[in-house]
Amino acid sequence: MKKEKASSIQPSGETLKRVLSYIKPYRINLILSLLFALLSVGTQLVVPILTGSAIDEMIGKGAVDFDSLGKILLIIGVSIAVTSLSQWVMNECNNRMTFSVSRDMRSAAIEKIQKLPLSYLDSHPTGDLVSRVISDVDVFTDGLLMGFTQLFSGVLTIIGTVGFMLYINIPITIAVIVITPLSILTAGFIAYKSEKYFRRQSQIRGSQTALINEMVEGNRVIKAFGQQKKVIESFDEINEQLRQTGLRAVFYSSITNPVTRFVNSMVYAAVTITGAFSAIKGGISIGQLSSFLSYANQYTKPFNEISGVVTELQNALTCASRLFQLLDEKEEIPDSPDAISLSPEDVTGQVEIKNVNFSYSPERPLIENMNLTVKPGQHIAIVGPTGCGKTTLINLLMRFYDVNSGSISISGHEIKNLTRSSLRSAYGMVLQDTWLKRGTIRENIAYGKPDATMEEIVEAAKRAHAHSFITRLPGRYDSIVTEDGGNLSQGQKQLLCIARVMLYLPPMLILDEATSSIDTRTELQIQDAFGHMMAGRTSFIVAHRLSTIREADMILVMKDGHIIEHGTHESLLALGGFYHTLYNSQFENADGAE
Repeated sequence: MKKEKASSIQPSGETLKRVLSYIKPYRINLILSLLFALLSVGTQLVVPILTGSAIDEMIGKGAVDFDSLGKILLIIGVSIAVTSLSQWVMNECNNRMTFSVSRDMRSAAIEKIQKLPLSYLDSHPTGDLVSRVISDVDVFTDGLLMGFTQLFSGVLTIIGTVGFMLYINIPITIAVIVITPLSILTAGFIAYKSEKYFRRQSQIRGSQTALINEMVEGNRVIKAFGQQKKVIESFDEINEQLRQTGLRAVFYSSITNPVTRFVNSMVYAAVTITGAFSAIKGGISIGQLSSFLSYANQYTKPFNEISGVVTELQNALTCASRLFQLLDEKEEIPDSPDAISLSPEDVTGQVEIKNVNFSYSPERPLIENMNLTVKPGQHIAIVGPTGCGKTTLINLLMRFYDVNSGSISISGHEIKNLTRSSLRSAYGMVLQDTWLKRGTIRENIAYGKPDATMEEIVEAAKRAHAHSFITRLPGRYDSIVTEDGGNLSQGQKQLLCIARVMLYLPPMLILDEATSSIDTRTELQIQDAFGHMMAGRTSFIVAHRLSTIREADMILVMKDGHIIEHGTHESLLALGGFYHTLYNSQFENADGAE
């Protein structure tokens, strides 16, 4: 599993500012939500005082004022209807705003991933990136939705109930307010303690997703080497860490509600006792006492909700912070403003490498002082032991990585002065590691040339010797390829990747073990097709099977990041050096060497 580089979680205040910047485009929804929340709370708080008035209209035997009571009940009914409608509109606005924000954040994350250098993607677990884009945004959305639905309404309810209680009876209201800070301080302390556990929980969840992704992708290898038990143990270990951290986070967040409920019960008891004595002395009517008790209950209820919302918001901001870490990562060095866009017609195929040095990490040099000149139309084979720098050289040619020093030029232009898109469109790549997108066979072959006709697609498949197996599929060219070609064999996937390049026909080619998963008979046929395709095109061929590169114009023999030998097949054999040893090690049972 790739190791994730440690990075600090942003402070909640800074994260909140960035969240607000995502909300800004949807401020109309926010404003409407706040207005209807205000209307909802206002009409909701009118009901208790109306109820108290209705009670006062019924005090005393035979003293019921039915006319006044009827009017009051009508107003109560209208208030309840307006409250319900306002809450529905408020929730609708909140939903639209929240899910639009989550959509924008996910879109920004995917766009960012496309701009990140390969060095970042190579050094970070895929599962953790998936967790940030999917799980963390989901948690953030839930917390944000709860915040806007309950937080503002709760604050308005508290302010409104205080106002109504002051209107009814000032001394009792003061008694209620005096006890309130105890609830706030308690909730604040618990929220502070729970924040670090929610942060740690999000980090562990990302690591767990990365491990699950690794286990699923490598399931065949795990079973082949009998490592199921070890894998389960690794998963159990991280799962236990998540359990312990989750329990602590949930414990601190869950005690918030009982503690605030205890404080709120004290408030209610204080109101009941104080109000009862006041009613006995005639300082407050029975209806007013009823209204006051209702307001006291509504006053304390938001504290419970707000304490829960604060906990959820902390979790949401932690998850948002993890996503913002991804969005803040250093992007691939952008094309210079005056970068040249090289059209395929302008690509002559000449490649020049001058004094190139490169290493993935400063303490481990790989390619040192490499020099190479490739003439237009030449076929360059690159051979050498594993880890000698063959694929690294391809990465540098495509500018997936930038050289540490020196320069690489194609058609007389240094690649740093070209746009990446035009540079990469000059090459057609067939790699040992195949990749197919979910879609039809036709869509996968036409990936590099979406406007290709059906006749062109079929012709490319025939040249790649993929047509025969495609016609045996139930849907032929409209057959669906599952994720990463899971319903095709490795050889079939590689044939489709070859057909993709044969359809595109770029000015230059890179073949990195392009036939490694194909049987010998089909390989001979494809080599013939490659021969026609490479005619007149500069080509770089990375190969372990040396029999496939005998006809190359130049063979580069690499070792420890250096080109130690170069020449034709015959000249290198005659030299009797490293290539001679490599070749004979593969064909020692044939007839000596040749």
